[in-house]
Amino acid sequence: MPLINLANAETFVDGLDHPEGVATGLDGHLYAGGEAGQVYRIHYNTRAIEPYASTGGLNLGLALDAEGNVYICTPTLSAVHKVTQAGDVTIYSTGSADRQMAAPNYPAFDALGNLYVTDCGAWKADNGCIFRVTPSGDTAVIDTENCQFPNGCAVSPDGNYLYVAMSLNPPRVVRFPIEDGQKSGRSETVVELPHTVPDGLAFCADGSLLISCYRPDTIFHLQVNGELAILMDDYEGTILGAPTNVCFGGPDLSTLFWGNLGRWHLGMHPSTGLRGNPLFYPDLVQLAQQAVALQAKE
Repeated sequence: MPLINLANAETFVDGLDHPEGVATGLDGHLYAGGEAGQVYRIHYNTRAIEPYASTGGLNLGLALDAEGNVYICTPTLSAVHKVTQAGDVTIYSTGSADRQMAAPNYPAFDALGNLYVTDCGAWKADNGCIFRVTPSGDTAVIDTENCQFPNGCAVSPDGNYLYVAMSLNPPRVVRFPIEDGQKSGRSETVVELPHTVPDGLAFCADGSLLISCYRPDTIFHLQVNGELAILMDDYEGTILGAPTNVCFGGPDLSTLFWGNLGRWHLGMHPSTGLRGNPLFYPDLVQLAQQAVALQAKE
């Protein structure tokens, strides 16, 4: 796929506080976090910015459920917060009894309502891990092998694999099989990305993968045949300013959005020629009730 012309890219909204995470809800709106705890809802049609909640700490990646609740990683508070549509904020998880979260970075749901959370640990300390939080709130570490600053993650469209952007040693994307919220096989490297800091992941409808990088200001496209191409690159760091997370939105998921940790805006490109693969938006209340009923039968 050829390099996309940045002339067709634009600022979707400006004035956000160094947004890293960005995600689309089932309501079609964009959601993002800010450096000082802000949780933003950006109305898709009007582009109105609504800072409707605060976690009180630096916000990174986020995911949404079927009811529009936001689950956002707040590493400065070592917690994943749940934010309702009304703006009520509660702690969703701080880790397990065996291991507390240190620096939760990015969450991703599977169809069963399991929330996979990367904990990047400290920079170059190789002390990261990956947690899983069930719909009932049970939290466990499912992977310590990929400890070299695990960053953004994504559940594969078929739900069989967790893909993780590893920012260090070496910079790469890995994946491992998952089953019933557990790691069920060995990790494998999907692609290496030397001299970069990969950060965010998003699957396209054709099964290819977008990889957004904190450094340099680049979004890569890993095609289904394994070929790695540059989708967009901005040596000036203006429209792409440390593009940390990436997502698709719009009526047919054909508009690409990205957060810019190094700046104050969300970027968008309406005509990349790619469509996003729909994310998992689980009904956690229903799934938790089903789990309780199943346990009662046992």
